[in-house]
Amino acid sequence: MREIHTEFMNLALEEAKKAGQKAEVPIGAVLVAESGDILSRSHNQTINLGDPTAHAEILTLRDAAQKVLNYRLLSTTLYVTVEPCIMCMGAIVHARVARVVFGAYDPKWGAAGSLYNFADDPRLNHRPEIMHGICKDACRTLIQDFFRAKRSR
Repeated sequence: MREIHTEFMNLALEEAKKAGQKAEVPIGAVLVAESGDILSRSHNQTINLGDPTAHAEILTLRDAAQKVLNYRLLSTTLYVTVEPCIMCMGAIVHARVARVVFGAYDPKWGAAGSLYNFADDPRLNHRPEIMHGICKDACRTLIQDFFRAKRSR
């Protein structure tokens, strides 16, 4: 099972690298149906789209919802290179995504176990399963290298 998670996380890493090449924070996401089919994939585009909501997760969820003609993305798994933020976890809960698999924790913004843990909040009517640490070194290195280079400029 871990191999399939690694395969999809590597696709999310490809997306993250696309973001970095555009001077966007390098985060990528891939949404996979229960069948194993990829419904959607994207990367951060907040700067290029001039949209504070254009996170990889949001763009991926929007695209998939349009493809399946339903805002509820039941029985899906979202792979994302970095732990989703508050906004993204809110959207994930609203979309009823079954599982979130992420690589690196985000101690400043994370809402899937580090700063906040939306998936464990019993007040919410949907709580996705959370898996973390898939390709964590590659995910963490990509984002750390991006911010190091940005600070050195």
